[in-house]
Amino acid sequence: MVRILHFADAHIDIANYGRHDPESGLPVRVMDFIRSLDVIVQAAIDEEVDLVLFAGDAYKDRNPAPTFQREWEKRIMRLSQAGIPTLLLVGNHDLSPSLGRAHALEEFATLEIPQIRVIDKPELLTPDDLGGLPIQVIGIPWISRSGMLAHLGIQAQDPSEIYTLLEGTLTDLVHGWLEQVDPDIPVVLLAHASVQGAKYGGERTVTLGREVVLPGSLVRDPRLDYVALGHIHKAQDLNEGGHPPVVYPGSIERVDFGEVEDEKYYVLVDIERGDTRVDWRQLGHIRPFVDRYVQLENKEAIQQDILDSLPPAEQLDQAVVRLVIDYPRDWEPMIDDQALREYAAGAFEFHLVKRPQVDARIRLPNDQSIGSLTPIELLQIYWRSEHVDEAEIEHLSKLAAEIIAEEASETN
Repeated sequence: MVRILHFADAHIDIANYGRHDPESGLPVRVMDFIRSLDVIVQAAIDEEVDLVLFAGDAYKDRNPAPTFQREWEKRIMRLSQAGIPTLLLVGNHDLSPSLGRAHALEEFATLEIPQIRVIDKPELLTPDDLGGLPIQVIGIPWISRSGMLAHLGIQAQDPSEIYTLLEGTLTDLVHGWLEQVDPDIPVVLLAHASVQGAKYGGERTVTLGREVVLPGSLVRDPRLDYVALGHIHKAQDLNEGGHPPVVYPGSIERVDFGEVEDEKYYVLVDIERGDTRVDWRQLGHIRPFVDRYVQLENKEAIQQDILDSLPPAEQLDQAVVRLVIDYPRDWEPMIDDQALREYAAGAFEFHLVKRPQVDARIRLPNDQSIGSLTPIELLQIYWRSEHVDEAEIEHLSKLAAEIIAEEASETN
């Protein structure tokens, strides 16, 4: 039997909300993610696992600050020093959209850290590659369209046809490896990808854009003994009760309000050929998120209706709170913002999103025309007209810029 710890989507440098810790200088939200990572690393050591599988996305983007790289590397080095073989899969947030540029996990491969192996291209690892550990791992990192087209020497064509071709190529690749594996040794598929039928959270801020989608029939192939997935932040087993388990452990902390109801996990897996047991381990001390919406309809009880939409003040303690209010524009003076902020004074972060209802066209500043603005600037004007938080606008702008850059690189 081989014991594995599987986790994914650490995103340790996401600091969408809140303040900095005066002692460490780190954003408190980053410390939330690091705390979960510490729990996972300590569990791997305490449980004496034979192998750690990280299914991609160490950071929020491809250019992590050195401070955040240091914090990630300190935890991975603990696994190396404990003598635990660890596979680090490259996810979409770890990968540069530009061909030939280093990915965010490159230093582990470059420096050849003992026990740590980075998977940045599809490959089959045998016991010889894993220090004699009796297990076989098929690794599928994030597959970008531009990277795969360049690898296959395919010219750009209709996007839907390209993704169909890429999905077929990956399927053939995995099936070919499954024909080569030792049938007496367990086989694990480790992938950072979407799978047909998987459920996303309510917001898709971390997974915008088109992508390769693995067929359900591929990940449920009975020749596999476990499928360790990353990329989707909602914890789920896509083959619950069947063999093999097809598991997204989810992100290690709540990333945005789309995960407001999600519990967070890592997974311990005991694997023998044809027999796999999955133990979901819930992460404690996860930062609570509270998301409330109210549409004002009674002019005589505006403030009370708003307060009634919120839970008791003690339930807001140290939570990230968002309150969205829809109301007729001329009721604006009747909303007491200060009283709401005092009610939520115990919250870690309080976002008051006011949406006055008005029929009006979006107007540009007098000295600007549409032709003088970039696509990102136009998007920002639209988001502000919709009263999107400035922090969210900044995050969305970065994602939009990445998508535009990737599209530009694929058409050149």
